[in-house]
Amino acid sequence: MDAMSTENPPLRCFGSGDATYALYHDTEWGVPVHGEPELLERLVLEGFQSGLSWLTVLRRREAFREAFAGFDPRTVAAFTDDDVAHLLANPRLIRNERKIRAAVANAQALRALHEGGGTLEAMIWSHVPIRHRRPHAWSEVPPTTDEAKELTRSLKAAGFTWVGPVTIYATMQACGVVNDHLVGCPAGDAIDEAG
Repeated sequence: MDAMSTENPPLRCFGSGDATYALYHDTEWGVPVHGEPELLERLVLEGFQSGLSWLTVLRRREAFREAFAGFDPRTVAAFTDDDVAHLLANPRLIRNERKIRAAVANAQALRALHEGGGTLEAMIWSHVPIRHRRPHAWSEVPPTTDEAKELTRSLKAAGFTWVGPVTIYATMQACGVVNDHLVGCPAGDAIDEAG
């Protein structure tokens, strides 16, 4: 049975009731992500999610990928004020100027990080918690952690913006740095098994 089947769907800790959300839950959230464009995408989209539902962002994801050149750091870092104006006029995006400018600034910070010999991948994956247990209930999932706070400080020191500890913990969850699928969720079990 595929992840999108409505006949005897697998138990999910979230995402049931919407095919896009269910697919994201079943195949992406908590799965380890590597690669600079892929990590920049997660970081930027989690920033856009701030104050909104994740489903709002998820439904616009392909439009974001198009508008932000597949989140290629060099391309986005070179965006001009005219590019920002074009993005603000795009009805398929979340048209928040501060968030759009933060996305460009973060690509510029990433470019500077690369020029200094660093990577976003190394920065994010150096903050894996030593101990992390999957929660039994959503009430056990913290809004942030010490590792997320430390990563936030590192990102800010490197010039990244719109990177508060709550947003960064959500990024860590989305990138699989932590597996916060509830205990008993098949997607979380599969991630643990792939180890």
